[in-house]
Amino acid sequence: MKTYLVTGGAGFIGSNYIHYLFKKYDDSIKIINVDKLTYAGNLENLKSIENRENYKFIRADICDHEVINKIFELNEIQRVVHFAAESHVDRSIKNPEIFIQTNVLGTLVMLEAAKAAWKLSDGTFKADHKFLHVSTDEVYGSLEENAAYFYETTPYAPHNPYSASKASSNMLVKSYMDTYQFPANITNCSNNYGPYQFPEKLIPLIINNALQGKQLPVYGDGENIRDWLYVRDHCKAIDMVQEKGDLFEIYNIGGHNEKQNIQIIHIIIKILREIMQDQDPRKKNIDENLITYVTDRKSHDRRYAISPDKIKAEVGWYPETIFEQGIKKTIVWFLEHEDWLKNVTSGEYQRYYEEMYSAR
Repeated sequence: MKTYLVTGGAGFIGSNYIHYLFKKYDDSIKIINVDKLTYAGNLENLKSIENRENYKFIRADICDHEVINKIFELNEIQRVVHFAAESHVDRSIKNPEIFIQTNVLGTLVMLEAAKAAWKLSDGTFKADHKFLHVSTDEVYGSLEENAAYFYETTPYAPHNPYSASKASSNMLVKSYMDTYQFPANITNCSNNYGPYQFPEKLIPLIINNALQGKQLPVYGDGENIRDWLYVRDHCKAIDMVQEKGDLFEIYNIGGHNEKQNIQIIHIIIKILREIMQDQDPRKKNIDENLITYVTDRKSHDRRYAISPDKIKAEVGWYPETIFEQGIKKTIVWFLEHEDWLKNVTSGEYQRYYEEMYSAR
């Protein structure tokens, strides 16, 4: 039985990845989920699998080297998939230190623990043991609207503390691959959307606000462009890189699905009005009048667009979910899980939301 250590497995992409693994491999694998359970980590995301004998949750901080080392000592871990990270740009602008702590130091702790556990006496590493570091297209900075795409060879040019911390962690992983021949890969992915996404990110934020009849905040002119990928397609890509990717390689994961932020908002409004029941009193209030332009984010990157050519050619992955299908599935999921949405938007999130948007 192959054992996976998934960090940040209670978060949005991490929890979707764990569901994906169990659906694909069922009882032939064991998963250890390590998560600090900060505001964006939610064990409700994993309620349907929490009692599986081949699943274990450990609440821990990836910066705690004693705990992380102990996990490796007590378990024969063959796969590490490292999601755990602070990930919201606005939060990084307000409090950069925690992003450096978690994203850089935490990654170093994970690398050192895996290296110590997997290293053989001759300096090589155990066969079929792999570390995958999950990162973002934001490390590449911002593209001009008429430029091509981000490629694996594109120089890093981060413009905010979040993307700088992820670029730093990428470079750390690369240094371990180069210096120690440590068995790892790095993936950089475009914007994800889908079930369990915490509603500080654009798509669930707009869905949640629209359902509550709240204003739909749009940074600047709303014409910033992002490349969108359905989260389950990302999960499949990660699994394929772990099993088929060449060691020491970096793979970009993108959907060739560019949309302006304001386009996303109009699409969400349209789909909500199409699928909500006429007797739902909220439906009549969901329209473009809710759109509110707010002061732009500092150093707001204008466009991200990532080429998946390398992962298609070398690994055989391609995005399967077209945006029109994926966004509808996502909105239906949130409508069917409004209790989940209500639970995660209480308390700290409300204070954060007011702080981020009320003064803009």
